[in-house]
Amino acid sequence: MTSVQQLFSLEGQTALVTGGTRGIGQAMAIALAEAGADILLVQRDTSNQTTKQAIESLGRKATIYVADLSSQPSTSALLPTILSAGHTITILLNCHGIQKRHPAAHFPQQDWETVLQVNLTSVFTLCRDVGAHMLAQPRSQRRSIINVASLLSFQGGITVPAYAASKGGVAQLTKALSNEWAGCGITVNAIAPGYVATDMNEALIRDEERGKSILERIPVGRWGCPEDFKGVVVWLAGAGSAYVSGEVVTVDGGWMGR
Repeated sequence: MTSVQQLFSLEGQTALVTGGTRGIGQAMAIALAEAGADILLVQRDTSNQTTKQAIESLGRKATIYVADLSSQPSTSALLPTILSAGHTITILLNCHGIQKRHPAAHFPQQDWETVLQVNLTSVFTLCRDVGAHMLAQPRSQRRSIINVASLLSFQGGITVPAYAASKGGVAQLTKALSNEWAGCGITVNAIAPGYVATDMNEALIRDEERGKSILERIPVGRWGCPEDFKGVVVWLAGAGSAYVSGEVVTVDGGWMGR
């Protein structure tokens, strides 16, 4: 019988993580390392070494690979570069994303295309390429793909049509890939953060009236913080969630229950 400790251990696994330099992505990357995984960090450049150093301080390996996920050619070139170095990826965590705010009637076409490329198309490309790599691995090897969705996978938001469309797409992509790959031993799930005090939500935090209305609706009574996502990502990456696939797990302080 598998022990609880084994269900949440990631010893011997290697995780490819995007968006890990700060905020939620950084907390989740460190959590995976704390559970025993080595981490391959995808960053725009190598100037930010904070997450790498934090992982290495835990005694785990951390390697930075440079890619511009707003560029489809750069995104497509990422996995061949990683595999040429001899890595075997057993966990994929897509946590990168950008936000552009404009009234819908005046939303610039270029901003729409950039948000969709970064938040959805690059997620699909990485899922497709890493998924094919995982399918070639033995079924006995635990393999998991975790995407980061949003409350706007379910709701429309205000002045963020591109972000809402992209995150709605991430949720549906997660389900579609699960339908094909869960039977092959690869679980595909998503995490939908609620309102979290990170850089992406600075505009909402600065808006005193909007910020107050958001806080009043959160049953837990506070905005989320990056550490709130450490447990759920380890659970979805490990054997403890082996029978969970195609799900969008909300971590929102109870927001969606209102």
